[in-house]
Amino acid sequence: MNPIAHIHTDFTTKFGVPRQSGLSPNSLGYIEFLPEYRNVDAFRGLEGYSHIWLLWDFSEAHRPEGEWSPTVRPPRLGGNVRMGVWATRSPFRPNPIGLSSVKLERIEWQSPHGPLLWVSGADLMNGTPIFDIKPYLPFTDSHPEATGGFAEQMNNQIDPLEVQMPGELKVKLTPVQIDALREVLAQDPRPHYQNDASRIYTMEYAGFEVRFLVVDKLLKVLEIS
Repeated sequence: MNPIAHIHTDFTTKFGVPRQSGLSPNSLGYIEFLPEYRNVDAFRGLEGYSHIWLLWDFSEAHRPEGEWSPTVRPPRLGGNVRMGVWATRSPFRPNPIGLSSVKLERIEWQSPHGPLLWVSGADLMNGTPIFDIKPYLPFTDSHPEATGGFAEQMNNQIDPLEVQMPGELKVKLTPVQIDALREVLAQDPRPHYQNDASRIYTMEYAGFEVRFLVVDKLLKVLEIS
């Protein structure tokens, strides 16, 4: 398969990327198509959908061909418990393909790079290759009665962190970026086996380095540089 597009987001490294799509609804990005896929006819009717599916490449998790493991260690389980790869959304898979449901905010029809899709709630790094785009169909894709296995059980046990961000640091980001950063930090981007209250973590976001530490349930942003 060959990519048809790349997504542009404020997340330039793996650390800090939302763990799932939709968890940070204020995280905005846009999808830019390769020249051979910019034909406006390919977008006809897409404006009628509120959400779309993205199939994409875990481009930062490629392994040598044929090398894979039947079990992985989900970070949400502390990185010490192994689960079957089919029961997780780990990037380390036989075929490193990701699947995300995102909100289609708007289509920018006129740009120097052809039509752009502006989306929110994406859990993709900046520059991630996109293999395909499909419309989200609520009458068939939504399953309110579905169960979420161990992932849902762990999520119910985790309370969001309180995020403390001094006012003087906020001027470096737009209001929407501040809201998105708060959403990501509240979910605690640290691996669950790291809980040293004195350790300062660094996360790249929107061209800045965000330094923070976590004490109990409080995340303190120390610097945005």
